[in-house]
Amino acid sequence: MKEIVLLTGVSGAGKSTAMGFMEDIGYYCIDNMPAELIDDFIRLIEKSDAYSKIAIVADVRSKGVFEAFRDSVSSLKQGDYSVKIIYLDIKNHVALKRYKLTRRKHPFSDKFSGAIEDALKYEKEVLMPILQASDYVIDTSDLTAPELRKRLTQILLGDDKEVMNIHVMSFGFKHGIPTDADFVLDVRCLPNPYWLEELRSKTGLDKEVVDYVFSFSESNELLTRVESLLDYLIPLYIREGKSQLVIAMGCTGGNHRSVAYAEALKTYFSQSWDNVTVNHRDIERR
Repeated sequence: MKEIVLLTGVSGAGKSTAMGFMEDIGYYCIDNMPAELIDDFIRLIEKSDAYSKIAIVADVRSKGVFEAFRDSVSSLKQGDYSVKIIYLDIKNHVALKRYKLTRRKHPFSDKFSGAIEDALKYEKEVLMPILQASDYVIDTSDLTAPELRKRLTQILLGDDKEVMNIHVMSFGFKHGIPTDADFVLDVRCLPNPYWLEELRSKTGLDKEVVDYVFSFSESNELLTRVESLLDYLIPLYIREGKSQLVIAMGCTGGNHRSVAYAEALKTYFSQSWDNVTVNHRDIERR
């Protein structure tokens, strides 16, 4: 079943911020789609598995378009779709302050000769039918961007486990530190399998190397402490709006210790988080 989210609401209430977050959690997002085209678009992609989660940001600016929006919603709910309407609202005095700070033009400002207060009032009158039909209404007047993301997480995912994308990688310091890493740990302090002739040609993907690396108490203690630290940090990153974390484990060449550690972390985090990947940047380099 395809999941379709229709995101609408008052100008300046945070639709762009919400759309950015939804892209992060796997939604195919379309901004400013005319309501009359929603049905046609859904028919085009309904047979494709590539579009299982769709978010449509509808900027509705006239009563006629609202009628098309209402008809499209009714049609979608009768089909084999999971449909949610999320409406972002904002108090007029907060919206007025935001417009003055950003100096952006309100969509209806020309209609009222630049009087933003009148434009905001009119917009809410026009939006009232959709507000009443919405499944969720979020007042963003006092919300920060991370707080908005948290509220959307509750609505769309139910918890945080699908929000964070954890990418674990191994690398060799002699080939350079990854520039995209958020968290870099040097495991060159541990005994090096390279100095054992029977392990030199193997990698941290081989059982013999893994067994050797974790045969030392300090290796296991370090792994436990890293897991504990990241368990503490990840919810804090999510709270601040981060949806991707790159954890880079480094050893001298990127073949043995860092690979074994990256695989161990991947296994550990996969028990609690849905989106965990691992890659070994330098494993083929000798």
